[in-house]
Amino acid sequence: MARKKAAHGDPKGERSMKASSATEESTTRGGSRVGRQYREIQQGIDARDAAREKKGKKEEESETPVQTSARRHPGKGDLPAQHLAKPGLEADLELQPRYLAPQYKGSEKLKDMVAIITGGDSGIGRAVAVLYAREGADVAIVYLPEEQRDAEETQRAVENEGGRCLLLPGDVSSFALCEEVVERTLQEFGRLDILVNNAAFQEHAQSLDEITPEHFDRTIKTNLYGYFYMAKAALPHLKKGSAIINTGSVTGLKGNKELLDYSTTKGGIHAFTRSLSENVLERGIRVNAVAPGPVWTPLNPADKSAKDVAEFGTQTPMKRPAQPEELSPLYVFLAAPSCSSYITGEVIPVIGGYSGG
Repeated sequence: MARKKAAHGDPKGERSMKASSATEESTTRGGSRVGRQYREIQQGIDARDAAREKKGKKEEESETPVQTSARRHPGKGDLPAQHLAKPGLEADLELQPRYLAPQYKGSEKLKDMVAIITGGDSGIGRAVAVLYAREGADVAIVYLPEEQRDAEETQRAVENEGGRCLLLPGDVSSFALCEEVVERTLQEFGRLDILVNNAAFQEHAQSLDEITPEHFDRTIKTNLYGYFYMAKAALPHLKKGSAIINTGSVTGLKGNKELLDYSTTKGGIHAFTRSLSENVLERGIRVNAVAPGPVWTPLNPADKSAKDVAEFGTQTPMKRPAQPEELSPLYVFLAAPSCSSYITGEVIPVIGGYSGG
């Protein structure tokens, strides 16, 4: 009897029955309203797609490089099909990397500071050295003896900005060399404020079977030991407000099937950055990393085949590799206390956009 009363006398029960009746009605007349809306939206898009196909105008992705700055940067059709012998000289590249950043105006963000930059002879390292000088810093650059010609060009570029540049050839996989680099920098400039770990070895392999123990060992020693050794040698001389900046890679974030060993080291660099940032924070020293995507430097032409070099970076959403001058301002930002005093332990990707899922 209670149930009967609710059905005939309770207003709430009556409303419930009406709602149920309305749902049934919408379902029996061609499905639910939401379902019909789904189909209407789909039909509209389907009609537009069909119209494009009928007219032969189905949209395709453009291969034109995306430009977002004052000057046009090279992309597909501009990059030379060129393979370099290692370690790869910037002077030998048919298309010279851009490192001067002519639109960038200095404002003494690094005035009177001193930086060590490994791999500073070319590529990202050279571009960073130039902007550090433009911001008022002196720099010491570390490079392999075979790269002397490139190092001298970097020295000229730094001096043109009004800075001093100390050339220090050697292999960063030697702790003795790293200690010597720091000692000579202190002798020359009297202080040390910034360490940029940037030197790298990269050589592709189609499979794990092709990576010899010597190959793996060289990658690990340059890319991980070198960063650890330089940080260990520099740390006793860094002070509150100093910065360490490591160059990681998109391969350390996403992996790369042909760069197993290189990707491993770059992922390690990212973890090293995060861990070291915690370790030295109480000293007032910040540690961050930049994780570039494809950048037009000697590194990849000294690795990839000439055919692949001509296509380098064109698979990114921007359809081109970055130029070194497009990354160097970030290294200034991360080094300058006036810009990034609350930023540490970050790994910042610079990869030319995201393509979605």
